[in-house]
Amino acid sequence: MYQLDDYDYELPEALIAQEPAGCRENARLLALDRSTGRTSHHCFSDICAFLAPGDALVVNNTEVVPARLTGKKQTGGRVELLIINYADGAEVGGDANRLRFQCLLKAAKRPLPGAVLDFGPSLQAQVVAFEEGVFTVDFIFEGRFEDLLMDMGRMPLPPYIKRPEDRQGPIDDACAYQTVYACQRGAAAAPTAGLHFSVSLLERIRNRGVQVIPITLHVGYGTFVPVRVTDIREHRMHSETYHISPDAADCINRVKAAGGRVVGVGTTSVRTLEHAADAGGRLHPGRGRCDLFIYPGYRFKIVDAMITNFHLPRSTLLMLVSAFAGRQSILSAYAEAVRRRYRFFSYGDAMIIG
Repeated sequence: MYQLDDYDYELPEALIAQEPAGCRENARLLALDRSTGRTSHHCFSDICAFLAPGDALVVNNTEVVPARLTGKKQTGGRVELLIINYADGAEVGGDANRLRFQCLLKAAKRPLPGAVLDFGPSLQAQVVAFEEGVFTVDFIFEGRFEDLLMDMGRMPLPPYIKRPEDRQGPIDDACAYQTVYACQRGAAAAPTAGLHFSVSLLERIRNRGVQVIPITLHVGYGTFVPVRVTDIREHRMHSETYHISPDAADCINRVKAAGGRVVGVGTTSVRTLEHAADAGGRLHPGRGRCDLFIYPGYRFKIVDAMITNFHLPRSTLLMLVSAFAGRQSILSAYAEAVRRRYRFFSYGDAMIIG
């Protein structure tokens, strides 16, 4: 249960989704009953049938930043950079045109501290430090940094999704890789379970008597870090910024007190809720950092059901859903999904576990 190899499974490469379903709610939906291990198969547009009046559907309203930049080193070598903590960027020395971020960098040769990177006439960056695979980088720019990113940056798609370098193609990732309720800018990756919801589907859910409650977790570096230890209990999650408003906490607490269920949309919502709940299952509002690592043996305090995508082998996300439903039930459901040709990962199909 605690060995990394316990969370491996075989996945044909052809099942890794390279683009979303034509319509957000047209993805497939596998329903898993965690008390019995039984599964059933549906379309995501049927999700209302799994939600009851009085439930709370908790969504992560973080907005993905187009923070993948391609530029050159002073030597002329190509460099690709990804800002992973956009929400935590800080001015350097009180200079509004100099911001410091944590970044991932890819280059033929690792740039050393002091190296200058060129991303265009109005944007440069200087490497400050490198530690544990992450670069500290100062951006020096003219104008509004946010506008420069919107103009020059690309969406930070996971590496298993392939796109042309010129960003031209049939898929508009700037729209597709963003939830319809995203409004708090700061994520380095999308909370992908939420990609299946359309505006009209959310309206149908509300009309059913289900409250749709937003919270925020700015998905960061933890999404990109593989588990490198044999015993998963030794893995440490990177912390990410979260915010739960007093109104959101109050609504969720009232739903629990009235006997309704809290349904987390995505592992990011689940981790945030569990991090901010006390031992008695009461949710507390506030801003902070979430570094909660959920794996089998964890006792859930507030989440009653979750909607999630299919996750990478040997990932912390697979460990979280295994903690919620049981490792063997999850692996059996994944094997069934493979047999039935479900689409996996960020642009893939969905599960509801309840």
